Amino acid sequence: PSYSLCSAGRSRKPAQDPDVGINSLQSYRLSPNPYFVLELKENPDGNKYAELVLEKPLDREKERSLHLILSSVDGGEPVKTGTVPIKINIIDANDNPPIFTEKIYKVSMRENLPKGTLVLQVKATDADEGTNAKITYSFSNIPQSAQQLFGLDASNGKITAKGILDFEEKNSYTIDVEARDEGSLTAHSKVQIEILDENDNAPEVTLTSVSSPIPEDSLPGTVIALIKARDRDDGGNGDVTCRIQDNLPFKIISSSN
Repeated sequence: PSYSLCSAGRSRKPAQDPDVGINSLQSYRLSPNPYFVLELKENPDGNKYAELVLEKPLDREKERSLHLILSSVDGGEPVKTGTVPIKINIIDANDNPPIFTEKIYKVSMRENLPKGTLVLQVKATDADEGTNAKITYSFSNIPQSAQQLFGLDASNGKITAKGILDFEEKNSYTIDVEARDEGSLTAHSKVQIEILDENDNAPEVTLTSVSSPIPEDSLPGTVIALIKARDRDDGGNGDVTCRIQDNLPFKIISSSN
């Protein structure tokens, strides 16, 4: 037999066998596969044909194409068989959402870095292909204070500083980021930014109380003045040491840490 049935949908074009009776076309066979089955039908004129029917959903992310063999068999002796290959290309559907490489991105950066400094780059992938896999990034929930300081490139996920970061004003930010593909499927992640302190603040000295004039017979240890010193920086950058000239009849005693 010879025929031209080569379709992934339904086809009513039967194989052709010029023989008659038992020697003519009797049946079709399909190579084993998990997705398609044959449904044998018969036209009003008695010609048999096969419909290739999808029985299980296809998944392009697992298999991009399928190669099947369709055979037709007559009833003669010896049995004669005709075969034709069927190639089925699976077209992508937007059935996969983006996935971020991290659920939470964490980064530490020093304050006072110049505008335009790269903070970090978020990254999401999509198992689909073509336009279905094109991803756009955006801030989905960002405080007003952070919105003025950070910018996000929608095409590549790069977050940059668009303002000067100040540890003394705020030392951490948490920002929600969204990845959206062309089919409007989305994914979300968080970005936690820690600001590290720089020694950018001079100590502040305040004279809170002064006794003046001072009697010449004042006893050693008499408190002459109360001095308050503080530094807005953090850790060792905020430690303050007070000194006075060595040739004066006074000394400074720390009253607290």
